[in-house]
Amino acid sequence: MSETLIALVTGANKGIGYEIAAGLGSLGYRVGVGARDDTRRETAVGKLRAVGVDAFGVPLDVTDDQSVTDAAELIERLAGRLDALVNNAGISGEMDPGWVQDPTALDLEVLRTVVDTNVMGVVRVTNAMLPLLRRSASPRIVNVSSSVGSLARQADPDIEIGPIMAAYAPSKSFLNALTLQYARQFAGTSILINAACPGLVATDFTGFQGPRTPEQGATTAIRLATLPDGGPTGSFFEDDGVVPW
Repeated sequence: MSETLIALVTGANKGIGYEIAAGLGSLGYRVGVGARDDTRRETAVGKLRAVGVDAFGVPLDVTDDQSVTDAAELIERLAGRLDALVNNAGISGEMDPGWVQDPTALDLEVLRTVVDTNVMGVVRVTNAMLPLLRRSASPRIVNVSSSVGSLARQADPDIEIGPIMAAYAPSKSFLNALTLQYARQFAGTSILINAACPGLVATDFTGFQGPRTPEQGATTAIRLATLPDGGPTGSFFEDDGVVPW
């Protein structure tokens, strides 16, 4: 089995996910580019290879059980194990003008769709990849979250947290809570799992509004995916440090 470290990044064909893949690749990781769109995935793989990253495509729809199973089997065949999993794939859900999701008028189907990707998708992928992660000497899992999922910040009237997002924000709170449950389950093992907030990044996800570049947004996730043994687990980080739950 190769000693090269192996990573999988979901939603890696563009934006922050692409930059996480590029960053891990620049550190010598062989990177699986997880994405559901065949053309965009292979374009991303080509771009990464062009700058020297050992990248390979992983067809992956995090909302589809069979797709996730097939992705795990592909990584098994190509790499034999997984050292880092970055659960980056996520959606905001349908928004009203001003990037608002009014809880009093929220379409439950929008909520279901967001939770299926942002929460259930993470569980699907993480659990499918666990047998591969357990073969690593130092497995790392990173869940890309958001500070809008911080209940402490949401509840503080002195903090500007942005518009009301009744589907997206709670989905990240749910993801944060799940991260803690995984950390408790992994206690005493070599698996470290943490949540990462990329900040407000100018990507198509935000309508290219935001002060941070995708490269800047990727830095915390890359750091957490490459933590040394004995590093933190069950925590929520941004560039400036710990984010309150």
